Amino acid sequence: MSASDSADLRLSSYTFDLPEAAIAQRPVEPRHAARMLEVLPGSGCRHRQVWDLAACLRPGDLLVVNDTRVLQARLEARRRSGGRVELLVLEPRSDDGRWLCLAKPAKRLQPGEWLDLQAAGQPPLAVQVLGVDAATGGRILQFPQGCATPEAIEPLLGRYGAIPLPPYIQEHQASDQERYQTRYAARPGAVAAPTAGLHLSDALLAELERFGVERAQVTLHVGLGTFRPLEQEDLTAVQLHSEWVEVSEALVQAVHACRQRGGRVIAVGTTAVRSLEGVAALHGGVLRPYRGPVNLVIQPGYRLAVVQGLLTNFHLPKSSLLLLVSALIGRQRLLDLYAEAIAMGYRFFSYGDAMWMAPEVVLGSARPLAASAAEGAAASTTAPL
Repeated sequence: MSASDSADLRLSSYTFDLPEAAIAQRPVEPRHAARMLEVLPGSGCRHRQVWDLAACLRPGDLLVVNDTRVLQARLEARRRSGGRVELLVLEPRSDDGRWLCLAKPAKRLQPGEWLDLQAAGQPPLAVQVLGVDAATGGRILQFPQGCATPEAIEPLLGRYGAIPLPPYIQEHQASDQERYQTRYAARPGAVAAPTAGLHLSDALLAELERFGVERAQVTLHVGLGTFRPLEQEDLTAVQLHSEWVEVSEALVQAVHACRQRGGRVIAVGTTAVRSLEGVAALHGGVLRPYRGPVNLVIQPGYRLAVVQGLLTNFHLPKSSLLLLVSALIGRQRLLDLYAEAIAMGYRFFSYGDAMWMAPEVVLGSARPLAASAAEGAAASTTAPL
């Protein structure tokens, strides 16, 4: 990776002033009514709605979505000494029910201590603290031995847990159980939603299918790696917490078929980008079937191997997600677009609005090599809408 601007490699370069009122507290209805900032070739942008995505895509394009399902991973527990603890269940650490959890407060939780999970209408359920995870500051907890996988622990979390909305969302409603999931969420394991996908309503998905846009699924269970704030100023050595991903043979074949017919691979959300690019990076730039961890850092100077266009939300300052989007269109241009979005009243973060980046606006140095020439020709012949 060779960044063109030394500022691209400093964390302090990825900050912006965001009014608190711009942080979305509730989603708009219907889902596709959210606003969408379309990035245009050159330096401009256009203000649209997510419903207009159908007019921005072409028959034969492939939309890659993340089909992870958010677990009800936020738990309330009581210490035997009487204090209350909030837990966030993150990921399995063994095949016998041991899970990594974040705890608040955590400092006093020592190995050997027992906690009782609390929920209305449920008997207390004892879990034990087994150890401290140095990398995250979390705790390893022993759940019932049958709870070895996300699928296995999901019924327990359904009884005792709640949807873990991000801390900047102050308003919690019963509708979050459904609204903080994508319409195609199928595979349990995430602790946060792949939020760009929250904009895709049943009606919009049907419209895209009618128009000839194909859809394929990748699975990345959104965890600490996606949303944990970056801390080191020098980004050349930044590392992310690994997250579990699965790229199926069917997805690999769908990407190949899309390329063969001259379609474009469009990612819905940064997790779809990291899934495709992370797995390709493990195989010398070639997308292959894979199940396991990825922790790829995408920042300016990175050349994509698979993804050509992106639908995404507006992200937090100094986040790995901001670095990723900067890799596609450039850091300064992204910050300029964010300033435009703030001035125009766009809504930010998980329940907020969207940004659309067609393949022709992605930096030439960032485009997949096999697609770069074709996309450049398409950009020169495509009239603006």
